[in-house]
Amino acid sequence: MRNTPTILHLDMDAFFASAEQASKPSLRGKAVIVGGLGPRGVVATASYEARVFGVHSAMPMAQARRLAPNAAYLVPRFGFYRSISEQVMALLRALSPLVEPLSLDEAFVDLEAGGAAWDEASARLAGAKLRADIRAVTGLTGSVGLAACKMLAKIASEQAKPDGLVVIEPGTERAMLGPMSVRTLPGVGPATGDHLRRAGIHTVEELAEAGEDELVRLLGKAHGHALYAMALARDERPVVAERETKSVSVEDTYDVDIHDRVRVGLEVQRLADRCVRRLREAGLSGRTIVLKVRRYDFSTLTRSETLRGPTDDPAVVREAAGRLLESVDTTGGVRLLGVGVSGLADYTQEDLFAQAAGERGRGAEDPGEGGAVEAAAAGVVTAEAGAPVERRWAAGHDVRHAEFGHGWVQGSGVGRVTVRFETPESGPGRVRTFRVDDPELSPAEPLPLVPRAPGVAAAGEVRA
Repeated sequence: MRNTPTILHLDMDAFFASAEQASKPSLRGKAVIVGGLGPRGVVATASYEARVFGVHSAMPMAQARRLAPNAAYLVPRFGFYRSISEQVMALLRALSPLVEPLSLDEAFVDLEAGGAAWDEASARLAGAKLRADIRAVTGLTGSVGLAACKMLAKIASEQAKPDGLVVIEPGTERAMLGPMSVRTLPGVGPATGDHLRRAGIHTVEELAEAGEDELVRLLGKAHGHALYAMALARDERPVVAERETKSVSVEDTYDVDIHDRVRVGLEVQRLADRCVRRLREAGLSGRTIVLKVRRYDFSTLTRSETLRGPTDDPAVVREAAGRLLESVDTTGGVRLLGVGVSGLADYTQEDLFAQAAGERGRGAEDPGEGGAVEAAAAGVVTAEAGAPVERRWAAGHDVRHAEFGHGWVQGSGVGRVTVRFETPESGPGRVRTFRVDDPELSPAEPLPLVPRAPGVAAAGEVRA
């Protein structure tokens, strides 16, 4: 462990909800909850205004609605959040080659490795500049923790929330950690926390006083040794720049159990196309196709098939997922489906295309199943081919009207869709209601939160 606070942890503040508030002037300063809006949905992120009511991430959406009935409830826009995350990560990589992303909104940075900091003063300056740059580039805020190791840097960023910076000076770690709950330490979840509580251990100081042998007896060798070291503020884990991707997968949970076998098959095909799209975006292919099915009784079945070589052909993945589905009994109903690909590589095996010769002419971007997936991602769901088109508009997603311009969906139902017309740069906009099939209303791309001046490159962009 080093003797300077040059490990930085960045955590964007209520990221999804903050991005929505920045995008929608009428929601600024109000309770915003982002997540699945169906009866089985969960909260992905709650704004700080919503947290006052007790709403938090991973909470069932039905419970959130009881706690905060007047909040704005929005469907996530992951493509939008990813684009903002890429801007933030570019700023981090400008500080150091050692950046370890943990999620779209969180990362560790080794400032010393990039020469951005070498002591407490320079680390504090680097952290303050990073926060200012994030606000200038994205319009959002992030909290920064600085410490001599990763564990303490993350604890510091939690203390800094929201929109702050905390430095843990070397030599003060034990005194700072001592009175904190054992749940503060990484790896201490509800079960471990309860186990320690029954043993009379509630704080980090009590954890250290218990001794290594006692913790090994209570928790096992690996966990006991690791927790004792953390209780003494020791964390030797380095910042790792690249994490190897082991698999790519997608899954959907359904508001109502699916009983129709044909519908289940169509959902599996749709998920296969989405999975392939992610593979191609990452420049990967894979050999093993995995199907996940959670049935009506919560039992979860996993089936897999390994191909002769790696592929990123949607027809091959669809066909393999379909074969796997044939071995699963879905008669009682299905509540979750997932398709994944593992055994990843950065090349494809061309002769695998012969496995799906009947579908050779159709790719992930074909306007059949793939087209439906793109429409769903944009907030519009179309009916099966040959059936009347039904458009459903996802709450919070962007739209454009031929007469009124850019707006976002406040809600829809009974054949109507309500849209608020505003942009990140405008004030709160007017609300209008249209038929769901209004030909002048169409999905739109999100607008940037911070307009870019002409001739100015975005973060991470290199101009010739």
